[in-house]
Amino acid sequence: MPNFCAAPNCTRKSTQSDLAFFRFPRDPVRCQRWVENCRRADLEDKTPDQLNKHYRLCAKHFETSMICRSSPYRTVLRDNAVPTIFDLTSHLNNPHSRHRKRIKELSEDEIRTLKQQKIDEAFEQEQANQELNESNTQNTVSEEGGEEQEEEVVPLTLEERENKDYLKSLFEILILMGKQNIPLDGHNANELPEGIFTPDNFQALLECRINAGDEVLRKRFEMAAVNLEYCSKTQQKQMLEICESCVREETLREVRDSHFFSIVTDEVVDIAGEEHLPVLVRFVDESHNLREEFVGFLPYEADAEILAVKFHTTIIEKWGLNMEYCRGQAYIVSSGFASKMKIVATRLLEKYPQAVYTLCSSCALNVWLAKSVPVVGVSIALGTIEEVCSYFNQSPQLLVELDNVISVLFQNSEEKSNELKEICHSQWTGRHDTFEILVDLMQALVLCLDGISSDVSVRWSNFVVGRAFVLSSALTDFDFIVTVVVLKNILSFTRAFGKNLQGQTSDVFFAASSLTAVLHSLNEVMENIEVYHEFWFEEATNLATKLDVQIKLPGKFRRAQQGNLNSDVTSENYYKEALSVPTVEHIIQELKDIFSEQHLRALKCLSLVPSVMGQLKFNTSEEHNADMYKNDLPNPDTLCAELHCWRIKWKHRGKDIELPATIYEALHLPDIKFFPNVYALLKVLCILPVMKVENEKYEVGRKRLKAYLKNTLTEQRSSNLALLNINFDIKHDLDLMVDTYIKLYPDKVEFQEDFLPSNNSEVTEDA
Repeated sequence: MPNFCAAPNCTRKSTQSDLAFFRFPRDPVRCQRWVENCRRADLEDKTPDQLNKHYRLCAKHFETSMICRSSPYRTVLRDNAVPTIFDLTSHLNNPHSRHRKRIKELSEDEIRTLKQQKIDEAFEQEQANQELNESNTQNTVSEEGGEEQEEEVVPLTLEERENKDYLKSLFEILILMGKQNIPLDGHNANELPEGIFTPDNFQALLECRINAGDEVLRKRFEMAAVNLEYCSKTQQKQMLEICESCVREETLREVRDSHFFSIVTDEVVDIAGEEHLPVLVRFVDESHNLREEFVGFLPYEADAEILAVKFHTTIIEKWGLNMEYCRGQAYIVSSGFASKMKIVATRLLEKYPQAVYTLCSSCALNVWLAKSVPVVGVSIALGTIEEVCSYFNQSPQLLVELDNVISVLFQNSEEKSNELKEICHSQWTGRHDTFEILVDLMQALVLCLDGISSDVSVRWSNFVVGRAFVLSSALTDFDFIVTVVVLKNILSFTRAFGKNLQGQTSDVFFAASSLTAVLHSLNEVMENIEVYHEFWFEEATNLATKLDVQIKLPGKFRRAQQGNLNSDVTSENYYKEALSVPTVEHIIQELKDIFSEQHLRALKCLSLVPSVMGQLKFNTSEEHNADMYKNDLPNPDTLCAELHCWRIKWKHRGKDIELPATIYEALHLPDIKFFPNVYALLKVLCILPVMKVENEKYEVGRKRLKAYLKNTLTEQRSSNLALLNINFDIKHDLDLMVDTYIKLYPDKVEFQEDFLPSNNSEVTEDA
């Protein structure tokens, strides 16, 4: 959320400027000085706490001597800083305009008083300077010949200033490339004829900037050889790491200010040939908004124990987050990675018991459960489903072709036909009822793919025709059909439960209470698996018959049994032991693990939300469940009394007052500050990964991550540039980046070291 400057006639805001913005001080005397100098009458009746919380002044209203850097990541004011630079007259040029920040008109007495105050302040400052100079003179005389006690600030030389300006230009180009998603490399050297030199994208942009009139860069490079790199790959990598660190720190600083947070990872992705794990953090910012922000990629390790150690080390050491404040963790993973990430979650829980392992709100429960099933056939089926969905979504013409087939198959049910068409135009593989939809669409998908693969016209490209043939073969494999049917039937018991978890706050609360019934139903299925599997297998054989698919054992199993003459395993028995039994057992255990006792206690605390209280007739008791967060409360001794007042407040509300339905609404209540313990509890509950982000504009991190991965070729992806692209709206401090680089790589600053031959070409000078 942007910060607006409270000064009259100042329209600056944080999203449009790299200027620092400062809160009004809490000290009453100093805060009063700020208000008086602002000359805004509407601020005079506000308390220092209100001003500190809701109002800011930008750095343009302070003398430069009042601003200093006490931290490597932010600009701060001196303890006695008072704003003195204001524009109090420009509004007079347009007297008919309406101003939100009305300037207070001063009386003659007030003007005389202000003038006298300034005279007194100037006199006091002059006396203080004289005393300081005398003191320094005496110290110099008394310590003559000795070492200096304090190091004086040495002004930069001309060469040092030029070097900083040069580095700043390089950082500006790198940031531009990151924000605009421009890869560092241009043409592949192997694609060019021998002896031809073509600059990469970074060097091309640098040359463009020189030609546009950048004198600093021109002086550096006008005498350079034309086939030399202006900035070596090593230096680019070092500078990008600094850019990434500075941009990430802006988000992490807000996370630390919020104290409590949760960790969420997305599916493993390929970054330039290496597997990486995208990491996001959830926290409530100072404006009481739940946010989910992308903070970087973590190299994926095949060994789960090593991955757990590196994951933990990166968070606490490299990113500087205190895991004692972590209150939730969730991992969205592709098939095959679930077991490893579960080990990571277990190791973190051993160290930090309050980092509750939960489901993520952005992933449907049934999809998450299916991806976690440790059966090879299930992983293959899920991959096939994703490929089919991606195949048709790549072209509107392919979707039209599928729509036509659906219209023919469901011509007697127009409502069903329209529903399936609408579903096909969406990302239906992430729905709670994915497998039900696939069974309904199976015949249409196979007929459509067969029609495309057998089309002898030039309507489709060879690639489209070839993929259609491969996918049709995959869908008409009996192993795929029986896997989908079994998953559909098993996950039907968790569909309503999972849908409620992604619903409103009250739905999540009551879903937690229904888990026992879900587990009871699945245990009953397990006890009578022979009967249930018989029905499931019959459904699969009927679907296979409709598609003219032969009912048989998997080829891999048949080949393994060729030498066994006594083998009398039937298809039905094989799939019962290899698919149905392990799948049901796994889902039962996974539900118990993901919805631990601690997780369920946390969800029961959602009765704090007034709308849930109302549905329970205000007969709630959160004290017992809230005890797990006792150390997170500002005043735990008064929790019982405060909760009683909170219930009474909503039970005896006015008839025209609606009950807040979500945590988001409750956190934004004007009087929430009078219930500090309730606020703290709601804030912790809000960041649990299972709770959805109510305001979509604060969930952009995940959407931008998906967009970056979709729009960027695998070989052109960069973990550094990705962070700059995804967090393009985060302000950055170029001076800080330059200073950090000079401090970390003092030996790289010299101009001569920046030129390294590229592509092993001979150096040729510009004519």
